[in-house]
Amino acid sequence: MDFLGEFEATLDAKGRFLLPVGFKKQLPEEEQHRFVINRGFEKCLSLYPVKNWEPLFARIKGLNDFDPQAREFRRYFLNGATYVEPDSAGRLLVPPNLKAHADLQKDIVLVAAGDKIEIWDSNKYKQFFDSFSPEAFSKLAKQVMVDNAYNTNSANNANSTNN
Repeated sequence: MDFLGEFEATLDAKGRFLLPVGFKKQLPEEEQHRFVINRGFEKCLSLYPVKNWEPLFARIKGLNDFDPQAREFRRYFLNGATYVEPDSAGRLLVPPNLKAHADLQKDIVLVAAGDKIEIWDSNKYKQFFDSFSPEAFSKLAKQVMVDNAYNTNSANNANSTNN
């Protein structure tokens, strides 16, 4: 299940927010009752429906314990990961340690990021885009979408000719 959209929300004094209707409509009813919230790669949080979290968690659990990098990645990635469920008013609670990690204040932005939703402090999200020029975005798009696609296609072609 993938998401699309960007929505504003507000954290209350206890660190709770309502999942925007735009995202709720994208979730099947049975997926609206339990999530995993975790640190993002940047100063944001990631919110996963459990259905999307489980395969990722299985991959991480399967990493080789004899590999120090795998252990380090697992520790960092799972640090703070928490199951969250909506309360009787439909609000999700951001644990205080994760709220501090992302420096979330009152105004937040929830952003689709494929199979998860990123949660950003509104000002930090704005700063992120204000510091990113259209030229830099174009260069990044080429690196990610063109250069990587070429490398992926080349590797796939090499594998198919070796078979």
